[in-house]
Amino acid sequence: MASTSLQSLHQSILRHHNHHQHYFTSSPGSIFFKPSKSYRLFSNVPCSSSPPSTTSSSTVAPAGFSSSAPLDALANYLSTRDFRQADEETRRLLIALGGEAAQKRGYVFFSEVQFIEAADLQAIDQLWRQHSGGRFGYAVQRRVWEKSGRDFTRFFIRVGWMRRLDTEVEQYGYRSFPGEFMWELKDDTPEGHLPLTNALRGTQLLRSILTHPAFEENIEEGREKSEEEGGMDVEEKGKEQPKLLGGKRVFEPDYSF
Repeated sequence: MASTSLQSLHQSILRHHNHHQHYFTSSPGSIFFKPSKSYRLFSNVPCSSSPPSTTSSSTVAPAGFSSSAPLDALANYLSTRDFRQADEETRRLLIALGGEAAQKRGYVFFSEVQFIEAADLQAIDQLWRQHSGGRFGYAVQRRVWEKSGRDFTRFFIRVGWMRRLDTEVEQYGYRSFPGEFMWELKDDTPEGHLPLTNALRGTQLLRSILTHPAFEENIEEGREKSEEEGGMDVEEKGKEQPKLLGGKRVFEPDYSF
């Protein structure tokens, strides 16, 4: 199964710049990407229109890449703290990197994540961490997930994808997309809140991203500490399992974003 690197995306865009344009939209049942507009394709390679740059310096190309062009739009959104658009652009990039099948489908299968090059995911993640003071990004989410004992319900609560309900008994429910998510970086914005990954049909896609080799080096120290504490933070160890709405502990894929 072939994937597409950021470098080859850029080369394809340049090579086919004068070719016909193609368009795609995701189907109503897309489990990962629900764009609000169509994106331009050059020979089946998505290309996003970058917002006007408000910074004088251009994006530094990641090591191994001849150009940073595929990341310019994401860098501009993040530099202006337009985290909502940066979140959508991140999903668009992952679809592009997922290969031709993902591009035609309009979303990424969890089984395709393993074929995305580590350098590409690291480049995307680096921009998120750089423009959020180290509070957003996949590597940040990986660390939070490890500290949660790799328990997705605990993870969803800690990154703010679930919220405590106003009930006498401590219960949690999933946030509604997009209105209930946090698109501004404030003091009380949970660490790892962005970028979002759709878990409408389960956590396999998110697990595939968080366990990608791209993020192994970033969590070694956190993993050692986590293992010493039995797989989770001291504050989490021994806590009663959080209750979901309806009293069910089993993960319920009843939200989408």
